[in-house]
Amino acid sequence: MNLTITKEQIIIGLQSVQNVVSTRTTLPILSNVLLRAEGEKLEFTATDLDVTVVCGVEATIKKPGASTVPVKRLFGIVRELGNSEIDLEVDEKHVCSIRSGPSFYRINGLSADEFPPLPKFKEEKKVVLPQETVRAMLKKTSFAISTDESRYVLNGIYLSLKDHKMTMVATDGRRLALVDEEVDVSENNQGEFIVPAKAVNELTRLLQEKGEVEMNYAENQASFTLKDEKGSSILIITKLIEGTYPNYRQVIPAETKERIGLVREEFLHALRRAEIMTSEKSNSVKLSFGKNRLEITANSPEVGEAKESLAVNYKGNEMAIAFNPKYLIDPLNALSNDEVFIELIDELSPGVFKINGPFLYVVMPMRLS
Repeated sequence: MNLTITKEQIIIGLQSVQNVVSTRTTLPILSNVLLRAEGEKLEFTATDLDVTVVCGVEATIKKPGASTVPVKRLFGIVRELGNSEIDLEVDEKHVCSIRSGPSFYRINGLSADEFPPLPKFKEEKKVVLPQETVRAMLKKTSFAISTDESRYVLNGIYLSLKDHKMTMVATDGRRLALVDEEVDVSENNQGEFIVPAKAVNELTRLLQEKGEVEMNYAENQASFTLKDEKGSSILIITKLIEGTYPNYRQVIPAETKERIGLVREEFLHALRRAEIMTSEKSNSVKLSFGKNRLEITANSPEVGEAKESLAVNYKGNEMAIAFNPKYLIDPLNALSNDEVFIELIDELSPGVFKINGPFLYVVMPMRLS
């Protein structure tokens, strides 16, 4: 294989795929990126056997072919090269030569035949959406994914496509984030599946504000093809989490006593300041609602105390409820709305956050000390 490529294009390709490469792999081939040169494209593929990312970029191909090279080394070299033009050549022993201006490197690679083949899709269930929609939905839910590996069905985002709606849900048992959008889903493309956290992270990183994403899914895997306006595309293929997602509807309170509007930025900054005064032992902030005011307090004997006061429109009875501040800060960070609403029943029932839009967040309270 022999080709010429610009530094910019090779970096785009490597940056798109290299995150999935595991540094602690027992299979040397999984530390490598598969390079495939044909037509006017150089295609990069990386995998950890659970998630695979493929990205094609423009290049001048003098001799087509395929080989694999250690991805971190290749990226380390090209990132530091001074020249914008790079010549790549791979011989029959899979040694990759890199020339750029006065620089010359040789990296030992492995045969492309050793690289795991791309998964094939048997049944085609397909939905096409704007990238921006999917990106915004992931941002509003992914922070609530569970990291507890013993409850593996919660280690991802539940995605449902039915009744002309796409719903995404994430929960770790202490909080739950849900968002849905109207989508054109035909009868035979309906379904539901759980996308693992690693694939969610890759999607969040690679989705753009423009262009569209084509989702295909089968029984145990899904693929996301990200197409931009220039016609270039990135493909992400992931295994799906097997198992049944719990009935999340039953944790959403059916009624509410108080609904209080809050200025998101103001509330967020007050919480961030109060969080500084929490500790591992006492990691709660207390929200005390009185007539037209909200008091946020944090108190930990070994650190000190914090008191913040906000003006709010509240006419109900005095009420106090405590939460883990991180569980309030995460959704507020993920939203861009000026106003959020908190719905409360009493100090022992879950709090619900809503916006003027398709988003809902349920969080369990902590004991008031």
